[in-house]
Amino acid sequence: MRVLIAEDDMALAGFLRRGLESEGYQVQIAANGEAALESILSEAPSLAILDLKTPVVDSLGLLRSLRAAGAGLPVLVLTGGADVETRLLCLDQGADDCMFKPFSLQELRARCRALLRRSASTSEAVVRVQDLSMRRMERAVERAGRQIKLTNREYALLEQLVLGRGRCVTRAMLLERVWGVAASETNVVDVYINYLRRKLDDRGPVHLIETVRGQGYRIAASAAPVLQQAAASSSPGHLGL
Repeated sequence: MRVLIAEDDMALAGFLRRGLESEGYQVQIAANGEAALESILSEAPSLAILDLKTPVVDSLGLLRSLRAAGAGLPVLVLTGGADVETRLLCLDQGADDCMFKPFSLQELRARCRALLRRSASTSEAVVRVQDLSMRRMERAVERAGRQIKLTNREYALLEQLVLGRGRCVTRAMLLERVWGVAASETNVVDVYINYLRRKLDDRGPVHLIETVRGQGYRIAASAAPVLQQAAASSSPGHLGL
């Protein structure tokens, strides 16, 4: 799951990032409301956490713009004003939840989980592709009925490939979305792809994770029927129709 944090206090933003990344979320930080709006509309995160007083465009203005644009992602607003009027104003403008500062990191994580469960954006809470299934709320992965234990980084990498199924996901995109760094000469993506392939037992003649030479990796949207066709053609009574 990808989370965007709109927060101009870099110390607080870093604290939130570390706290959410430790739970396996992929976190992006925007220093002001304008950058947050651009990122939300272009990158489509699963959840947004907005400080009420972000510069350039405050959270209320950002909320209005998001809802006007039809963005339905869940939004949690952080505010220093611990009064009912502020909370009602945030909710009326389109926030899904509101937390007052100071707050508990454990509570913030719990509220994020609750928002994601309720969100229409979790229509892909269970994703199946070929013989692989991912239950995204539980961060559980199975292949052919066998449970696969993955690290947070391995899970995030597989999730990006599965959500982009049928399309090539470039190394640069994976570096940015999973590791939070710009494209570089590192081979860390290829190393982790090998980790995934071993854990997924992806060694057959038709790979689940395909290499797109010179670009990145892809998971086909559906299983290649080659082996099934071969088996069918050799079975008794097959007419070749």
